[in-house]
Amino acid sequence: MHMPYPKVKPFVGLFSLMLLTAAGMVSGADAQSAGQSLSFEAYIQRATTSDAEFEQILIDELTLKYQKDLQLPARDLVLSVKQQHEFFFSQDRESPDTTVGLSKLFPLTGTEIAADYQVGAGVSSGTKSSSAAFTLAQPIAENAFGRSTRLLDKIVDLEVDVSRHQIVEAYEDYLAQIITAYYTWYEDYENLLIGRASYQENAKLLDNMKEREKQKIALPIDVNKVRLQVLSRKERLIELEEQYQNSLNVIKRAIRASTDEVYIPQLGDPMGELSGEFEGDFQTFTEVSRTFGILNMLEQRSSLNVAREADDLLPSIKLIAGYEVAGRDYDIDREDNFFYAGLSLEWPLSDQVVSAEYQVSQIVDNKQQLTTVNTYHRLYTQLANLYLQIEREQKLMAIADERIELAQSILEDERENYSFGKVTLNDYIQAFNTLDTNRFNKNFHDAQYRRLLVEWLRLTDQLVTRSQLEPRLETMEDAVE
Repeated sequence: MHMPYPKVKPFVGLFSLMLLTAAGMVSGADAQSAGQSLSFEAYIQRATTSDAEFEQILIDELTLKYQKDLQLPARDLVLSVKQQHEFFFSQDRESPDTTVGLSKLFPLTGTEIAADYQVGAGVSSGTKSSSAAFTLAQPIAENAFGRSTRLLDKIVDLEVDVSRHQIVEAYEDYLAQIITAYYTWYEDYENLLIGRASYQENAKLLDNMKEREKQKIALPIDVNKVRLQVLSRKERLIELEEQYQNSLNVIKRAIRASTDEVYIPQLGDPMGELSGEFEGDFQTFTEVSRTFGILNMLEQRSSLNVAREADDLLPSIKLIAGYEVAGRDYDIDREDNFFYAGLSLEWPLSDQVVSAEYQVSQIVDNKQQLTTVNTYHRLYTQLANLYLQIEREQKLMAIADERIELAQSILEDERENYSFGKVTLNDYIQAFNTLDTNRFNKNFHDAQYRRLLVEWLRLTDQLVTRSQLEPRLETMEDAVE
């Protein structure tokens, strides 16, 4: 059974969703004039360029290009020079001895070449002797023709790719946090407007009740009931102001704003729409997402590790060939030339460490395959439940709209009924409270809906793509170099 994604309608301001009274709209206007507007898009732009958390995440990328140099055998041309002075006490003479050599390893083939030149006096004769030699060694069992090194090269490539994906994942996770912070700030801002509007509405009611008391229309107990209602709304307003200030401080930290700057949120529609079939889209997610790309690369890496550990079980056998010229004096006079070839063998007869490493690598490979399977089922359940939550919030938002409209209508009717003495003051106050409750409820579901959408995009790797980070990575790399 296919489960379609919810269609996400464009976000709209909460002012158009809530039927605020004139006092509430005046309160909103006062709040607008109290600070400068900070749109969602401007906030994200400022946060991603100003918040050093993002740079701290991305800077790990700069180390990745050095991983092969760190982990693969060195391919440098090595120059070695040895100079010593020899003293022959029994012959009462001394002589310098010099050796100069060049060597190089070709890691991807395992080939080692070396050339050296040596000059010095022998033990039995004071005449200087010299020699030049060229040697080649090629492994044919362990690391045969560089096989183990090539496996390591592939492993390092996979590790680098995994790290690159994980950097994007970390960037995306933090971006989701600051987006969620903006939605929470917006929710707290709207709650503050509702709280101010409610306080002002109840304050007006209190003024009206005092006037009715003067005219002997209302009893003192009625005035006290409304006064208690106003105090309750004032208490809640203080809490809402503190909650909003906390959220604002988080926003100001993200954009690195100064403490005296004041902002108000301006929410647009950054998320667009999601639509389609759950099963098909989840299948696409498993095929092209970073999450499953990482899992596939980790499986490949563990398989390559098994092959590399198996290679280490082989004996170290090398084909060796060389050519040497030996003679007298520095210019190798009266030289003797000879060529040699052979085998070099080194085989630990009971290497328990290497054998244990091979067995462990097989276990790790099996564990990685199980991790992929379990992650598949975990994400399927998580995303399916997240879909249900998004669908639930859509339905609850629609219900909240209807409840606000009804509560507003009831409040107007109860106001008129109370003025004619048809209902009690308690009924009138209850109508106020019902409208407030539904306003707060609507605001919560709107914010929760947006937060769930962000979580959906984060889990499905749609919030950030690597191509979006490339320009900044290039800028950071140029700055370092």
